[in-house]
Amino acid sequence: MSELINNREYRQSVLKEIISDLHKGKSVDEVKARFEATFEGVSATEIAELEQALIQEGLPVEEVQRLCDVHAAVFKGSITEIHQPEKIEELPGHPIHTFKLENRELEKFLTEKLEPHLAYFQREDKEETVNLLKNDLERLRGIDRHYSRKENLLFPLLEKYGISAPPKVMWGVDDEIRAAIKEGINLLTDYAGAKDQVVAKIKEMIGKVREMIFKEENILFPMAIDTLTEDEWGEIARESEEIGFFLAQPAAEWKPVKINVEQKARAEGERPADGYIRFETGLLLREEINQIFNALPVDITFVDKEGTVKYFSQAKDRIFPRPKTVIGRKVANCHPPASVHIVEQIVEDFKNGRKDAEEFWIKMGERYVYIRYFAVRDEQGTYMGTLEVTQDIRPLQELTGEKRLVDD
Repeated sequence: MSELINNREYRQSVLKEIISDLHKGKSVDEVKARFEATFEGVSATEIAELEQALIQEGLPVEEVQRLCDVHAAVFKGSITEIHQPEKIEELPGHPIHTFKLENRELEKFLTEKLEPHLAYFQREDKEETVNLLKNDLERLRGIDRHYSRKENLLFPLLEKYGISAPPKVMWGVDDEIRAAIKEGINLLTDYAGAKDQVVAKIKEMIGKVREMIFKEENILFPMAIDTLTEDEWGEIARESEEIGFFLAQPAAEWKPVKINVEQKARAEGERPADGYIRFETGLLLREEINQIFNALPVDITFVDKEGTVKYFSQAKDRIFPRPKTVIGRKVANCHPPASVHIVEQIVEDFKNGRKDAEEFWIKMGERYVYIRYFAVRDEQGTYMGTLEVTQDIRPLQELTGEKRLVDD
């Protein structure tokens, strides 16, 4: 029997059965005994493979997401990691070290600020306590930078290795946390005396934040350490500054010790022989093309006919951040699970020729963002890809009269 229990495939099948039992309505206590009796430990990588297998077998991402908090409680205290000989997460400035620094400060913020202020508000919901709580939630909105680095830098690289289920599940929970923070702020901004509702919402959100810290540090980060190369960690470290940090900054500048010489040589040898790219209406240097796109008063992104992100411009003040790790990534994986179906519908309409364009406009703080999608076709009308063009049109809306002279 011990040989059977130690068999990896058997362990995975039992884990799948446990998740299935939870899905059918069994309580955590009912399945926990079986888990503890069958396993001495389970790695984060096995958890990832389990979730991947469930989704591939037809279980919707939303179902895995719904079970995420439950099975995290089952796995808690039972995760063992045996593939971390160098403990790179302890190197100051390494992306994992920075993620963990943020988590420690986040825990401190929850314990010393948000939770005491919530208890104060629960006892007496006067104006002072309402404002304290609202200010805490406004500050907590900055957690978006922590989650955005995870979603836009770490997840794409894991996807390259076929690890897509855990990122999709976590991204969904991240969005739930973002939405809960926003809802709490709205309730406090127009506070109408619904104290119990506010307290319940914020307590639920705090629980999800703490649970996400656990999942990151015991499932996601160990799995990433096992999977990514030193060069890829270097790529994450370089791109992190553009997105920003939350409550803590990198403790030092970290760079990979090893450099992928092959990749470096390829990158340096890309330039065409004469430096020019010829078009039907002229010719431009490669650097000229790059700077022309970046000088446009719009952000552009191109996704090819296979749904792969191939290019984006880098204007000085991009509306939506685009780390370089999105290049080569499937566009469906660049959006939260809740909005993927919209993207897929647009692309499908373009491919089938039902539409040539689609547009949206949304308010983002002081900006009024106009988002347009265009089908790119060749001379025969064959679909080649989708072009996204994004622009803040508020300055255009504010134009009046005429301007015929150059500013001094």
